[in-house]
Amino acid sequence: TARDRMAVARRPLERLLLRALRLSVYTGAEGSGPVCCHCPLGARRYLLTDNIVKLKEFQHKKVAIACSLPGTKGALEVLIEMKNQDVKFSKDTYVLAFAICYKLNSPESFKICTMLREEALIRGEILSRRASCFAVALALNQNQVAKAVSIFSQIMNPESITCTNLNIMIHIQSNALETLMKILTGAAEGSSSRFVRRHEFSEELLAKVREKVKAVPALVARFDDIYRKLHVNGQVTTYSLDALLCHTPRDRKSLVPPLSKRTVSRRTLQPLNRSLLAE
Repeated sequence: TARDRMAVARRPLERLLLRALRLSVYTGAEGSGPVCCHCPLGARRYLLTDNIVKLKEFQHKKVAIACSLPGTKGALEVLIEMKNQDVKFSKDTYVLAFAICYKLNSPESFKICTMLREEALIRGEILSRRASCFAVALALNQNQVAKAVSIFSQIMNPESITCTNLNIMIHIQSNALETLMKILTGAAEGSSSRFVRRHEFSEELLAKVREKVKAVPALVARFDDIYRKLHVNGQVTTYSLDALLCHTPRDRKSLVPPLSKRTVSRRTLQPLNRSLLAE
């Protein structure tokens, strides 16, 4: 049954999380990849008291915390404690968890990310596009290209700038140069209408493409022509893939003040419910 599969999946997950916790206590914030967020060891008690009142505030800063500050393993400890106390992960919590695993960028964090994702899928939870993007990027960083392709194929509506550049990275690491050139050509020579959104590509990744094709003179000439067109069209961004992943969008708050509910008829100046009944 699904419950039995969850129980089986949870056992190795808990062992991995506990091992990561011990590593964070005894080795500090050192790791094989860039790190990003420092939470003191007492942070778990702060977050998990008062009926998780502080959890929402913590999640609002999810990627800013995970990507900007040193000491990601401290944040990972908070997530471990949440799992130990059976706190249900929200979509935002999965974004934070996968961002932390991505920034730790180690075989251990890749296993944790994979197991968290599989457990969520077993439960029938729908992971956000942003969480999946972190999982894809981590798989690529760990040279798990087939896994990255699998996760990417399950992203609903992969039309964001981050997804566009992850797709380019997948093709770079897969050495699928012809397909890669077709994607870039299609983007550079697509609709010129200002109402159609054009794909944007990271300068960093385009440099990687040039490195890949430089051994094939015919491809180099094609790429240089495509690169020129992309620049002319304004389709090249200076943001790195890491910056695109870790960018935290601002809260979308309505600029229109809420309208007060009208209770008096403008025609009769009587209470609205009485006026409606009379008519």
